[in-house]
Amino acid sequence: MKGIFKKEDLSKIANALFHRALKLQIGCGSEPSLFLYNEELILLGKRYKVPYISITTNANLFSHDDWRKLTNAGIDEFTLSLHGVTKESYEYFMAGASFEKFLDAMKTLTEIKETHPKLKIRLNYTINKDNLEELQLFFETFGIYKFDILQLRPIQPLGETDYKHFSWEEILNRYDQIIENLKKQCKARGITCIAPGKSDLLKEARDNSSVVQMTYCYIRPGYIWQQDFNPEIDTYESYSKKNHLSKIYFKNIFYVKKSIEDENRKLNYKLE
Repeated sequence: MKGIFKKEDLSKIANALFHRALKLQIGCGSEPSLFLYNEELILLGKRYKVPYISITTNANLFSHDDWRKLTNAGIDEFTLSLHGVTKESYEYFMAGASFEKFLDAMKTLTEIKETHPKLKIRLNYTINKDNLEELQLFFETFGIYKFDILQLRPIQPLGETDYKHFSWEEILNRYDQIIENLKKQCKARGITCIAPGKSDLLKEARDNSSVVQMTYCYIRPGYIWQQDFNPEIDTYESYSKKNHLSKIYFKNIFYVKKSIEDENRKLNYKLE
């Protein structure tokens, strides 16, 4: 709980940074449906010609009107988080969420895609030892809905959670068989499937932190991109010039971390 942006804050942030953005990602680690000004944020992104705008949500708190307002504002993609195919597993892993509300959201978005075919719907499924097997039933539940991308993410420790089974060892034996079958079903339905293979789980990807530093701009109340960045007086250009970021970034092109300090594994995802 880091506070909340006021409506007037958004225009200042947009003026300072959005003209340089290739993508505006709303939410991911926090639930954007608790925020009152998502429509205004999307409209700002469009005003500054951000090429791609996406929102990540558990889909439980947006109403039918909310989905349509955000779509009409110009959003490019909705990413819906789910971690179970059945009601029992979904509500266990999505504590406090309703499976019925999730399915209702899918129904609404399926209807919206009839009139907004370019709108992308992505389902983000985090795999663990307790929900891998039920992926075999995925399209029995979700086959009636329209979506474009299924992204499968093996579980990693990302903060405090009640669920503690982060080891991949228990999913390795069945992982490739289940995922490959799911990929075939996605291909037959024209759905893009994004998932690492078993071999990617067994090896650590090379970590080049400079890429993240140069391309990822994290914003939350109390922290905007850099610790001392102030959107009241700074823009991306003025801050970069003042702090000689171009020289720093140029040097980082030739720097690769020799050790992985981040406790989270880096994975290579395959698109099929």
